Amino acid sequence: MVNTKIIVIPEGKICDYLDGKFRNDTPEEYVRQTIEKRLVNEHKYLPQQIKIEYTLQMGSRKPRADIVIFDKDCTEQTQENIKIIIECKKETVEARNAKEGVEQLKAYMSACLNCEWGMWANGRQKEVFRKVRNEKGQIEFVDYNDIPSADGSLEDINRPKRTSLKNAYDDNLLFTFKTCHNHIYVNDGLQKQPAFFELLKVIFCKIEDERNIPKPLEFYATSEERSNTDGQLTVKNRISKIFDRVKNKKKYKLIFDVNDEIKLSPRSLAYIVSELQKYSLLNTNIDIKGKAYEEIVGANLRGDRGEFFTPRNVMKMVVEMINPSVDEKVLDSSCGTGGFLVNAMTHVIKKIEKHYEAELGLPKSSWSTEAVSAFRDRISDMAKSNYFGFDINPDLVKATKMNMVMNNDGSGNILQTNSLLPPHEWTEDFRTNLAESLGVNKTSIRNHKNIEFFNVIVTNPPFGSKIPIKDRAILEQYELAHIWECDKKTNRWVITDRLQASVPPEILFIERCTQFLVPNGRMGIVLPDNILGAPGLAYIREWLIKNHRIIASIDLHADTFQPRNGTQTSVLILQKKTLEQKDAEEKSGSMADYNIFMAMVEKVGHDKRGNPIFKRDKDGNEILVPDTNSVLIFNPTGENDSVVSHKQTRKIEDDQTQDVPAIFTEWKVKEGLAW
Repeated sequence: MVNTKIIVIPEGKICDYLDGKFRNDTPEEYVRQTIEKRLVNEHKYLPQQIKIEYTLQMGSRKPRADIVIFDKDCTEQTQENIKIIIECKKETVEARNAKEGVEQLKAYMSACLNCEWGMWANGRQKEVFRKVRNEKGQIEFVDYNDIPSADGSLEDINRPKRTSLKNAYDDNLLFTFKTCHNHIYVNDGLQKQPAFFELLKVIFCKIEDERNIPKPLEFYATSEERSNTDGQLTVKNRISKIFDRVKNKKKYKLIFDVNDEIKLSPRSLAYIVSELQKYSLLNTNIDIKGKAYEEIVGANLRGDRGEFFTPRNVMKMVVEMINPSVDEKVLDSSCGTGGFLVNAMTHVIKKIEKHYEAELGLPKSSWSTEAVSAFRDRISDMAKSNYFGFDINPDLVKATKMNMVMNNDGSGNILQTNSLLPPHEWTEDFRTNLAESLGVNKTSIRNHKNIEFFNVIVTNPPFGSKIPIKDRAILEQYELAHIWECDKKTNRWVITDRLQASVPPEILFIERCTQFLVPNGRMGIVLPDNILGAPGLAYIREWLIKNHRIIASIDLHADTFQPRNGTQTSVLILQKKTLEQKDAEEKSGSMADYNIFMAMVEKVGHDKRGNPIFKRDKDGNEILVPDTNSVLIFNPTGENDSVVSHKQTRKIEDDQTQDVPAIFTEWKVKEGLAW
């Protein structure tokens, strides 16, 4: 067994990604650590080429540059041999700031004889300069899209090839999305939501361009184009042609109108294209894409209808517990940003990948082009036929479609509707699209008794007394919308013919989801704790037990939805009873006896302000362990036998949701549950 070395981090400190030194945990340091990871993992610089807090000699002053980079074959890492300088600032520092803005960076570059490149970043924006000498021998600073990667290629900075696209690492994609959105918000005078949708259009264009194999990439803006008016217009024309292809595709017709256009100024569009062009949005790890996308969606599209988006760790826990299989139809009836669906699809893709590896007897990295193509086709078919999302908010429907497009394109079945309405009142478009995707006759979708379409439901319905349902036509469909009375003799609740005046939506969603499930179908649903504990709502619990086998109840910590919502919630895992099971229980007068898995999640990885919480030792200090996912191996000399291994460390989030699925799976096997 390998001994794991645990490093203790003092309070208020972080461990530097590159040199392992403890540094003060500040906003500037977050920016620097993000850039350090990008330099190593995306730009492929060797850790030994990079120095942190490098002291410069500038007359009598000795300022320290945040990050400097030397050539890999540089034998003397002196000031005159610095090639790149990077300055990192907190978000509140502006680029034009007299002391800490880009002029400080230019002064540092000027003081280093052979320094050719510089980058200034504050977490919201970045500026990149190349130092050149003009015809008169004077130093000038030319704007560039990005610093060069370790191979020194400038061509890929301006127009990347498919082979040079990079997979985003850690928080860098989130960093880039925020930078782009902020640029639109500040420079185009748009409010947050319209700014987000303009960014969405550009992201769609990026993905369409990546999919347009084998043609060369057209989603690019050279540094020269970005820096002058004619060039910016050229970029706008180029990207507008890609957008014309996007909006004319049938599957995107519900997202974009045929007359829609990119409303960004040519200047802003060129900037955003230059920021996004280096990444492969299709191939970047799904978790990294999901975190970046869902965070920026949540920040800009959070509505006033009880929409509090489920944290990613909770969604992952629920999906792993409910374990959807390859051929099951999966629904999120309140899909929000699409996180539950993407998690479910990712879970199943891993199963398909394992199956292919077993069939071929090869790891995925060794598959032939034909095998990779067949694998992708299998995933695409599954995404199109098995994943469904409904939401009342048309903006969130667009956002979810985008999330699905970035993750294997299951965007066709993301539909806008008020799914609580009687099915005969669903719009013609919705019923047509749903029937076509499910392979059923549209006329068969008549009422709440014949909508049993889905094997698995994973959802977090909107909840709250501020958005009650009062429409009698809606309430009449639901047993839980009626008034129930407790029979004091039997202590059982009995439904009456009378309707309640109003009902919170989450109560109706429980029953609607049950109506959507096939017999023996299963559901993972996030609910407020009062449903499970309030004395006056005992009739709901009785209804749940009558209609389902209660598989599991997971009590979530009060900070789960913080910093925006402090509602105490739980996750219920339910399996819908068959008609035969319910009839047998009715005749016997007693419910079947079974065990229920119960757990309390007391730590969710963040505090009430949303700040991450990490595991600590017995003295209260944060700890570091080796990060097996970031063991970076380089070949600095180009010779096969010359390899440098650079092992990273990481903090461990104090998050118990990661532990629940494995314990649940073990319990489930003992209980004889086959799924």
